[in-house]
Amino acid sequence: MITSHRVVVLHAHPDDEAIFTGLTMRRLADAGARVVLVMATDGAAGVPRVPLSLGETLRSRRLTELERACELLGVAKLEVLDYADSGAHDGPYPAGTLGAASVTKVARQVARIARREGASTLVHYDPGGIYGHIDHVQVHRVGAMVTRSLGLRGYQATVDAAALRAGPRHVLQRAAHGRPDFGVPAARISVTVDADGPGLLAKMAAMATHASQIGTTELDPAHFGAAYGREWFVREGGPGALEALLAPSAVRPREEGEWRAHRFGRTAHESSPANVY
Repeated sequence: MITSHRVVVLHAHPDDEAIFTGLTMRRLADAGARVVLVMATDGAAGVPRVPLSLGETLRSRRLTELERACELLGVAKLEVLDYADSGAHDGPYPAGTLGAASVTKVARQVARIARREGASTLVHYDPGGIYGHIDHVQVHRVGAMVTRSLGLRGYQATVDAAALRAGPRHVLQRAAHGRPDFGVPAARISVTVDADGPGLLAKMAAMATHASQIGTTELDPAHFGAAYGREWFVREGGPGALEALLAPSAVRPREEGEWRAHRFGRTAHESSPANVY
């Protein structure tokens, strides 16, 4: 059990948490760690893959999907920062977007959350933001600054580029728009988290809740485990929560609990996590 660990996980857009760290978050929660998700943007610059309801905005849809995913992944608290999605382009980025934001200002916000939670660990992205999107790169810059300033254990979520290129279809292959340099070489990866049965089911269910962005092709049960059953990290500093997670004695059955979502400092939702066993 790793009940002493408090882990802050910083992501760019709703659905990134499930795609890149869903297994890890769920396994950390199952092992007794307190997992706090900080979502930097609302994801509203995406393109919906399903029709929206009358009066529904993509922003509200994606935040609702995010809250449901948090339940499935065992997140204890969700914090959504007040930055707009920068969109999938090379700029310039309008005021109010994460791409235009001061890294120092965003880092101060994340650091306040980490201090309040008593976090020992911060998860963010590799220097390329996994696949180069400006919001992802900003998450790396912010995460690296907070990790250094607070002396936290840091883990950069990434992908094994060669493994993904050789494997079944992954949503990243669409998001990367043919970029040849997404992820990192296998030699740079410090920690690999492999799926157990419940964790893989939880990740699949969490990704499925993001129906506005993730289609049935990426959720094909015949290939899902091969495409999404492993998560990769580059560690900053010495061993920490993820190594404790991987120890055979770390995992315990999940207990029912509560999670609380905060948007811009206001409580948005509270419920019991769904049982996906």
